[in-house]
Amino acid sequence: MNYLFGLWTARTQEKSHARRWALGVTVAFNLGLLFVFKYLGFVLKNLRAVTGYSLPFPEIALPIGVSFFTFQAMSYVLDVAKGRAPVQKNPLWVGLYISFFPQLIAGPIVKYETVAYEILHRRENWEDFSTGLCRFAVGLSKKVLLSNTMALVADSAYAKPELSVGMAWLGALAYSFQIFFDFSGYSDMAIGLGKMFGFHFLENFNYPYISRSITEFWRRWHISLSTWFRDYVYIPLGGSRVGTVRRFFNLFVVWLLTGVWHGANWTFLLWGLYYFVLLAAEKAAGLDKKALGLWRAPATFLLVNFGWVLFRAETLGAAGRYLGAMLGFGVNGLWDAAASAALRDGHIVYLLAAAFSLPVGRWVGKTKLGRSPAGALCYALGMAVLVVLTFSYVAKGAYNPFIYFNF
Repeated sequence: MNYLFGLWTARTQEKSHARRWALGVTVAFNLGLLFVFKYLGFVLKNLRAVTGYSLPFPEIALPIGVSFFTFQAMSYVLDVAKGRAPVQKNPLWVGLYISFFPQLIAGPIVKYETVAYEILHRRENWEDFSTGLCRFAVGLSKKVLLSNTMALVADSAYAKPELSVGMAWLGALAYSFQIFFDFSGYSDMAIGLGKMFGFHFLENFNYPYISRSITEFWRRWHISLSTWFRDYVYIPLGGSRVGTVRRFFNLFVVWLLTGVWHGANWTFLLWGLYYFVLLAAEKAAGLDKKALGLWRAPATFLLVNFGWVLFRAETLGAAGRYLGAMLGFGVNGLWDAAASAALRDGHIVYLLAAAFSLPVGRWVGKTKLGRSPAGALCYALGMAVLVVLTFSYVAKGAYNPFIYFNF
């Protein structure tokens, strides 16, 4: 259908009535399918709770990655409409773009304009293949060695009916590291696999936990999603070129949709609005444009960490209880045996996760050692050790949660 929508849009004139119809039908079709599979049950469930009527509640299986490939499919038609990329006459090329397996179910969201040329003219070579293979290995090790290990602590903390302050913070930090190394690990694997096949995807994560503001955080975190909403929602609404009230309204719409995109749950909706409030406050105070001190990085991480509690919790009530425990309300003491066990068993992984949240590799690469033959040898040996450790964890059937099921 998006192949046909692209042909329809390409035959219309820019700013014509026919083009608006083509784009309207495209958006309605794609978002309609997304609504049925992802949100229909949620809406009917809440209507039943509000009205008291026994509405039929269909149990519809959620296609894995439906949000990712729906947005990607829409990107093809929207880029053709804006003249950013040529229309494809061969439906197989459109199919390749939408269903390219390395990033189909876990991102990044690849905009059509960034790969339109390579779909027809890509060239595989040994340098890209070897670089992509190393990038894939790094991403896999992030997921298996760091994210999955942190998931054990996070799942344990969020499952406890009563928490000490220490365990609440350890669980929250563990989930912050889990989701970062999970998301960025999958993105690394997708970028690496793409390079092996001759595709060059844009970066999706750029060390977001070193950000000194929430604005900077969202320039570094899940970049493909942020740019998608910026290019296809925020800018068409007027972006920052409008008055103050309208600019904040545009920001509100983007973050409302961002929250909804992540899942059919009130926690995701509130999470999106939480970031709207933070970003609006930064813009109102001018903090998004000022040079900020180093103290802003831990403050930003703290705010992000609170946001991940909303994101991770099953319900708003559970999120409130967990945040209360972090702040010392209704807790099982400041520290308990569970916190001691979590810190004893996972302190090495916490340190590694904190270290690799920083651009350590980039710093080392800029040194004389990083540019020397000895540095290249150390890099090769390090990659070999990573691969062996990762596959040993996979072989023994280590805990391997898949947190993309919501998306």
